[in-house]
Amino acid sequence: MGTLTGITDGPADNEDWDLATPFLECLVRLIRAQDTHGAWEGKSDADLLADFILTKEQRREIPIIGDPDPDVLWRLQNFYSCVGLVIEERTGLLASPIMTISHEGFGRALFTTGRLVVLWKTLRDVHRFGFETLGKLSESGTKMVEDAIAVIETYPDMARA
Repeated sequence: MGTLTGITDGPADNEDWDLATPFLECLVRLIRAQDTHGAWEGKSDADLLADFILTKEQRREIPIIGDPDPDVLWRLQNFYSCVGLVIEERTGLLASPIMTISHEGFGRALFTTGRLVVLWKTLRDVHRFGFETLGKLSESGTKMVEDAIAVIETYPDMARA
């Protein structure tokens, strides 16, 4: 796998950290795969990931109660789809997200393999979905993947059933 492009000069360059992680590389691939008209062709990987960054100041500007807009839901879907793809890459087991979200931005994301629930996340304040830095985005996704893999390794027969 290659390294992310534009990390040092994009708007999402907000920390000195190695961002060429399997999770972020998968997320960039997933986003680029959805670019059917070439609109993002000239954008760096960091520019594509910048939409996932939401600083504390930006978060404070968003009302506590609100409905998630389609762009936020698209980023949320991409994030959780990426978690499932990385789980599949690492284990060979299909782990697609099943998400239910109310119009008010509350719900849950569930990942199963075989007959085993490998990850369950409660979603709240979806309209404020984002991460302070690219590092935190990567850490969050990677931690979910690691947690799911730990469950799969603990119950391998159920995961493969």
